[in-house]
Amino acid sequence: MQVQDTPEEWRVVATTTPFTGNKTSVRTDEVVMPDGSVVRRDYQVHPGSVAVLALDDQDRVLVLRQYRHPVRQKLWEIPAGLLDVPGENPLHAAQRELYEEAHAKAGEWRVLADVYTTPGGCDEAVRIFLARDLAEAEGERYAVAEEEADMEVARIPLDELVRGVLAGELHNNCLVVGVLSLVAARAGDGVDALRPADAPWPARPFEA
Repeated sequence: MQVQDTPEEWRVVATTTPFTGNKTSVRTDEVVMPDGSVVRRDYQVHPGSVAVLALDDQDRVLVLRQYRHPVRQKLWEIPAGLLDVPGENPLHAAQRELYEEAHAKAGEWRVLADVYTTPGGCDEAVRIFLARDLAEAEGERYAVAEEEADMEVARIPLDELVRGVLAGELHNNCLVVGVLSLVAARAGDGVDALRPADAPWPARPFEA
């Protein structure tokens, strides 16, 4: 058996959008089940995101500490952001987020993992990149506001983040997936065997 997710789409007989927000919306679909019954499924419609596990030459990961109101916590995270433009190249978006949130740039990029954050209730897809050969970005720092104005930036050893994840002390999904994916890649064929930064992404197709 090949263990691989595959495209499939059950018939939708009706759909409504009861809420439309600034970046996301909520959709209600009436979906035909295998037994012929029809059920309602509510889910958040999301443009997609990118995240960056930026690793320096001392094996430290660039992380941010930011307040997240829905969970009422300050979370340690890796740089991440929305795909603001439909069809936007995710690598370009990741480079932008690394600059805006950490005033950094990277010379080497690979794809670490592609994930659906909460596929039972949201269609958000995230591409997590590995960025190496870090340097400070040129020019002025990006002007931040709201929660980002209170954001802390640090570089934490990879081993310490792994310990925190397994101890239940770190919870941000992109950080958890990125850190553990990097460890798995190193234990396997190595990071140079990771997919290239422009690898196809069926969940959010883009032009090179």
